[in-house]
Amino acid sequence: MMKVYIITPFPEIISSVLGTTMLAKAEERGKVKYHILNLFEFLDNENDRIDDYPFGGGNGMIIKPGPIFNAYESINDVSRVIFPTPDGKLLNHKLAKNLSKEKSLVFICGHYKGIDQRIRDAIVTDEVSIGDFVLTGGELPTLIILDSIVRLIKGVLNKYESASSDSFYNNLLDGPHYTRPQNFRGMKVPDILISGNHKKINNWFLEERLKKTKKKRKDLLNKSSSFGEKNE
Repeated sequence: MMKVYIITPFPEIISSVLGTTMLAKAEERGKVKYHILNLFEFLDNENDRIDDYPFGGGNGMIIKPGPIFNAYESINDVSRVIFPTPDGKLLNHKLAKNLSKEKSLVFICGHYKGIDQRIRDAIVTDEVSIGDFVLTGGELPTLIILDSIVRLIKGVLNKYESASSDSFYNNLLDGPHYTRPQNFRGMKVPDILISGNHKKINNWFLEERLKKTKKKRKDLLNKSSSFGEKNE
């Protein structure tokens, strides 16, 4: 079972999502255990605050090191500590797969102008970005990163094999999918998909993935592992 610890000043944002969808099912199935640590409960003094003005001047407030160090030190089993930040390593399937193998993960949700650099220097092992943009807090990026990780843990999805055809698995984008009705407003499902020939269907789907990747993300084809190269 993977243990996930989320340090945040806004626990209600995290709990509202973790209690629904596949993230909730992962915990129900005994694959993940979530622990939400309210940053305000780790103040040395209840009259203190979690943020303060930056040394050297400048706009915005900085989350103080004390409460985060206190929250972190209350955790006994730490494997890796993730800090979602725009200046981190860009999240991709390979990183999510790598993190899904860990026994425990700690997420630190930043706010305001950021967190004290000493937290990043002493605690954080992985600085991860979900894109070249800035959000008001680290809760949404944390949930995005966590979702990408948890779904790759065996036993979370009803069929683990379904993840193997997702976009970026083997560095290919996902292909087209169809469901009933077979004919919708004159738009028909490709004949191959109702042929019953699974080998031809699999070949067709791979070709569609290749065409889509070549059209939209040609850069991925240079490192595609679909032709025998092992993808870790």
